[in-house]
Amino acid sequence: MEMILLPQNPIIVQVVQQPVESTSLSDVLVGAIGLTGALILLAVLLGGAFGGLLIGVKLLRRRLNHEPASDSDIIHIV
Repeated sequence: MEMILLPQNPIIVQVVQQPVESTSLSDVLVGAIGLTGALILLAVLLGGAFGGLLIGVKLLRRRLNHEPASDSDIIHIV
């Protein structure tokens, strides 16, 4: 087989990078406070749901006259 060499024009690619925005101290603080607020809100919601579940179980046991196990300790808070 015979190869014919053809003149090839080189392909030139210029990579243009997007300008990078600088991050200031206020951007970092706002992000940290936002994340902390979201975590606190999640903790309060999950704590309320878990507490409500425990209170619901206690009320259901009382309504059904289900006695706790005899070896369990009952704490009476007045």
